[in-house]
Amino acid sequence: MSKKQSNKEFYTERLNIITEFINDNLDSKLTLSQLSKLSHFSTFHFHKIMKALLKEPIGTYIVRTRLEKAAQLIQYSNDSIEQIAYSVGYETPSSLSKQFKKHFGISPTEYRNGKMTIIKKSENMNTKLDIKKAKIVTLEEKHAIYVKLQGSYQKLDFSGAWEKLWSMVKTQKLFTAGIEHIGIPYDDPNMTDADKIRYDACLVIHKEAKAEGDVGTKILKKGKFAMFHYTGSYKYLSEVYDYIFNEWLLNNAYELRDEPVREKYRNNPQRTEESKLKTEIYLPIK
Repeated sequence: MSKKQSNKEFYTERLNIITEFINDNLDSKLTLSQLSKLSHFSTFHFHKIMKALLKEPIGTYIVRTRLEKAAQLIQYSNDSIEQIAYSVGYETPSSLSKQFKKHFGISPTEYRNGKMTIIKKSENMNTKLDIKKAKIVTLEEKHAIYVKLQGSYQKLDFSGAWEKLWSMVKTQKLFTAGIEHIGIPYDDPNMTDADKIRYDACLVIHKEAKAEGDVGTKILKKGKFAMFHYTGSYKYLSEVYDYIFNEWLLNNAYELRDEPVREKYRNNPQRTEESKLKTEIYLPIK
């Protein structure tokens, strides 16, 4: 049993490296040979291993990630369709248009013009959201350990992920003041199938850590963000994002940077009343 678990941890560690590389290099040509070398898996078995870990072929994962990133940029940036096509790795805008329409059933231009809205509106909210006015901040580079989760947000084992991270803090003697709980949700549930949604549970640390099993290490890049303070249950976070993207962003001059949003959790949900949970949401802006 322990050998089987060790193998799973090893594969998960390799998966983290590959998916991080893909996310950071969507504008580049990504080849199976290149990714296979990066993973240190045998080229003969790379494709099957990655399919088993991702629950879809690696090529499908890359195409889907590019298209979902393109959809975000089309809706929330002023970049031309041509610029966006190049920024997510397409050699021509027509190539993006063809695959975009195949995936979403609508062309990039039609999507930008509002003939189809993938992001859900929040008119049906029956609760008043406690969101404070956005504050523009610049965050410095941060080092983190993380566990990558995938699946519906309602079914992810968040508590198990945090336990793994704190266990590493203990075993590698990483404890210091100022450790932060950060969540990185990569995908929009309204665009991505529930079983494909990606989320990283991160602890920002201040000592050097070594990746171990399915706990990886990464750098959270410095940059400019619009920070929103939200007080309330995590179950309303989707409505908070609806407000941020559909109300605040569309009525301000800021454009999104090509980075995922971050969530900073200010108190412990196991010891805090649900309505008093405090979350800081960081929207990457130019």
